[in-house]
Amino acid sequence: MATDTATDDFEAHRSVLTGVAYRMLGRVADAEDIVQETWLRWSGADREQVRDPRAFLVRITTRLAIDRLRQITSRRESYVGPWLPEPMATDLGHTAPDAAERTLLSETVSLAVLVVLESLSPLERAVFVLREAFGFPYGEIAETLDRSEAAVRQLSGRARRHVEERRPRFEVNPEQQRELTEKFLAAATGGDIEQLLALLAPDARLVGDSGGKAKAPLRVLETADKIGRFLVAISQQPMEEPELVFTEINGGPGVLLLSRGVPDSVWSLDVADGRIQSIYIVRNPDKLAAFAR
Repeated sequence: MATDTATDDFEAHRSVLTGVAYRMLGRVADAEDIVQETWLRWSGADREQVRDPRAFLVRITTRLAIDRLRQITSRRESYVGPWLPEPMATDLGHTAPDAAERTLLSETVSLAVLVVLESLSPLERAVFVLREAFGFPYGEIAETLDRSEAAVRQLSGRARRHVEERRPRFEVNPEQQRELTEKFLAAATGGDIEQLLALLAPDARLVGDSGGKAKAPLRVLETADKIGRFLVAISQQPMEEPELVFTEINGGPGVLLLSRGVPDSVWSLDVADGRIQSIYIVRNPDKLAAFAR
């Protein structure tokens, strides 16, 4: 196989490989590292013996991601404050051809779901990602993980039940999410506690991720009242040249907050029944590099 053909085959599947690695690891930089390592192994492999390049590449990526996940789990245990996945700018509205596929993609890449996936074992997470996000058949997943198909089906069932029990409810209508997000930001920036309480579900949660490198709650805030008072308090703190940019974050409407053109935070909301159920705020500067202009 010529070098240019090998490159073409790899690039044809890069988006799938990146999607698998990101959903496995929750960090763009880690996913990119895994994909680069996959390329190195692909370029050095005896490709004449490869019958299915896509299956071969996904197998390498998945196994590398499992190894990396096992390595970084211990680092997350010492993380300062709540840990959230690194937010990723997406464009599912243009890449997903229909509403059903858009829903599937958003439900497997949202920050809320990625947080739930953190509680799965590396093998369960791999099976869930390959099966639920990309629709790989059980037999192919079994070959990828060097497990029997029966074992993979068991892992899949266990992972799916675990995720369904903990998956937050949220609307997948982007227009409704955008409208509610705009109302929320107007109330938050204006310090309107009554409007905030009207928009927040009574048992709403706010999760802030700073990694100890920026100001954010070191514990999850629960109940609309606590969240509303927190947001009113931070709305009174001055910020230099603030700018709000609406964008798509992990498959749903989100907001990038800039200060003097530098990313300050990314906000993502879970919406259900017309109320905000969860607020995710990422302020760790290490997780905002991709949003720099």
